[in-house]
Amino acid sequence: MPGKLKLSALDADDLGVVSAAVQDALVAVRDCAYFKDENRFVLLLNRFQWEADPGVDSAYSRTHSALVFNEVTVVRHHNIPLGEADRMLELLAVTLESDRSVVVRFAAGRAIQLEIGRLACHLGDVGEPWPTPWKPAHPVE
Repeated sequence: MPGKLKLSALDADDLGVVSAAVQDALVAVRDCAYFKDENRFVLLLNRFQWEADPGVDSAYSRTHSALVFNEVTVVRHHNIPLGEADRMLELLAVTLESDRSVVVRFAAGRAIQLEIGRLACHLGDVGEPWPTPWKPAHPVE
């Protein structure tokens, strides 16, 4: 199994790497939190470990991770079922839309937009990974 992943993003290129690492992560609505007094937005993820080599490792794996955005001034939800705390969201991508806006996109047309003072994002694995027989797949169009 690979070691714990720790990444930081300070520009669009860095965020592209973070986005690839969190693609297909699962997150419960309850695990998306804005700490307004700290200007921090946190998502606790069930992350597929894309960086693992299935030829070396015995199985695909997932791990718990924290995706943190600092210097967040405003959070906007689009089609997020805030009243359904247990609803699971499937993370598709994280993009820098402008110098002052990050969008976290989920399946089913859901999104969270973060207005930021500057990009200061961190991804870190927490806990130990576990094997999974399922590898996320996407239809080719």
